[in-house]
Amino acid sequence: MKNLKKVMALLAVAAMTLSLAACGQEQTTVSSDDTAAEETTDAAETTEETTDAAEETTDAAASGDLFDLANYKSDKDESEWTIAVVTKDNTAAWFQRMEEGVNEFGEATGINVIQTGPANADAASQVQVIDDMIAQGVDALCVVPIDPGAIEASLQNAMEQGIVVVTHEASNQVNTLFDIEAFTAEDFGAAIMDALAADMGEEGKYAMMVAYTTSTTHMEYANAQYARQQEAYPNMELINDGAIPSAESEESIDTAYERAKEILNANPDLAGFTGVASTDCPGIAQAVEELGLNVKVVGVGTPNEFRPYVESGTISTIKLWDPKDAGYAMCQTAAMILRGEEVGEGANLVAPGYESVTLVEGDNRCLVGDADITITIDNIDDYDF
Repeated sequence: MKNLKKVMALLAVAAMTLSLAACGQEQTTVSSDDTAAEETTDAAETTEETTDAAEETTDAAASGDLFDLANYKSDKDESEWTIAVVTKDNTAAWFQRMEEGVNEFGEATGINVIQTGPANADAASQVQVIDDMIAQGVDALCVVPIDPGAIEASLQNAMEQGIVVVTHEASNQVNTLFDIEAFTAEDFGAAIMDALAADMGEEGKYAMMVAYTTSTTHMEYANAQYARQQEAYPNMELINDGAIPSAESEESIDTAYERAKEILNANPDLAGFTGVASTDCPGIAQAVEELGLNVKVVGVGTPNEFRPYVESGTISTIKLWDPKDAGYAMCQTAAMILRGEEVGEGANLVAPGYESVTLVEGDNRCLVGDADITITIDNIDDYDF
């Protein structure tokens, strides 16, 4: 952040100079030469102190420079860096898999990495974790937001302090240098719907579940599913007059189970169900099996957690990206920025599926990979996580 600090220093000096000029004009008729000299000396000392303070502090007024990657090149040795990854819920199988990638990055580069997350999977708790990482003075923050809007102020604060910010699953996050995505939401949501439609014979009623309606990517996937169904499968119908989503799981298998039971009992003619949080489909599948129903389930998650339901036939298709690779790609992006390396179209983030990313400009700068994975009963034994 050297350049940003210099900008602030110059602004402070200019402001002080103008102020001093005005004060000097008011006092010229009453000040002796000695007094004027003393005031000039005092002013110079004050200006020097202000400049020193400005060099140590940044301000939201200079936020236009917050997105200039050159400001984040680190002068420290890489062995002194700390990259912190903040997840939605570190206890979930999905993020335990992500931690494998984070640790692999640390071992490969020698850079200190830590992964943490809120004790409760809610936005307020995640904000506290992010603020704690900022207070600890980490060099980079990689965040998978529960609610992108809820963490904007904290991420801006981090960037104003010279901390590199990278996000994942947050294509509308404003205060981030880059958001990392495994693929486009439109393609992924359409693929989920194609799999469900094939299972349902392209007809019948279906329901959708997300973790939270505030989760950007979850809602993008859900909206893309519905758009694909409307376009390609006119004999299928989303319950509740097309309201998206049908339910929220709150990142909890237990909640997903309870919500799914309510929906299944209220809609005895339901033929299909999708879930886009890793906690959704295990809860949905449990409810389907307990009620003895023939409802097709397709969604996002980890193969080991879904395996019993895939083997029983309740879940036919798992759509996912490997969170291990996403964790590695986020850390790699942060490290490239700290090194002062170019990041953008065609950048190699090293992890499988992210070797040549596409830059998409929108609410922020998204680096989109090609990391889509489809798992069925035919290939689930090829995956062990």
